[in-house]
Amino acid sequence: MKCLPLMIAALLAGCASKPLPPDWQANAKGALDASVDDYLKGHTAASNAEFREARAETTATGRPDHVAQVELVRCAAQVASLVFEDCPGYAALAPDATPAQRAYAAYLAGQWDGLEVALLPEQHRAIVSGGALDSIADPLARLVAAGAQFKASRITPAGIALAVDTASTQGWRRPLLAWLGVQAQRAEAAGDTAAQAAIERRRKLAGGQ
Repeated sequence: MKCLPLMIAALLAGCASKPLPPDWQANAKGALDASVDDYLKGHTAASNAEFREARAETTATGRPDHVAQVELVRCAAQVASLVFEDCPGYAALAPDATPAQRAYAAYLAGQWDGLEVALLPEQHRAIVSGGALDSIADPLARLVAAGAQFKASRITPAGIALAVDTASTQGWRRPLLAWLGVQAQRAEAAGDTAAQAAIERRRKLAGGQ
């Protein structure tokens, strides 16, 4: 039992040598995660309020790269939902963004020619080279990749179906409606009225009607 006080002292010393991260990091992450979740569920007002909180926490650091990361996460959620608005919040910070952030922004925008793939998050690198969407385990990352493929005009019918299934499984109303819209357009172009009608019924249901 004599060793117990020594063990406790060692543990306390170990904790003391690793200070906790600053509050702004946890606050920003919590608000940003909530903002993305509400955005995907279609809760726009709540998402905007949470995003403003996340951005305020990061602007307090005076670090453009920190704020750029928050903006890119928001842009990624929009791309997952097929909303392409050129990320104006990020664009204002782009000159001071990191090379990895600039590569990710280009990826989201479908600007894949000459893209430095090695700078992308690991799960997205293979997508640029034609990798399958189902190789991405994380549902949000998979939808982001599908949106980037769509923007780059590289999405396949199987990819669209997977995006629909992913959004549906997660209960993410906004991207589900967007991807069902793509399926409906393809069914209309193919003259498949039965499929089009079924998709429209599903869109109406997902829209809360």
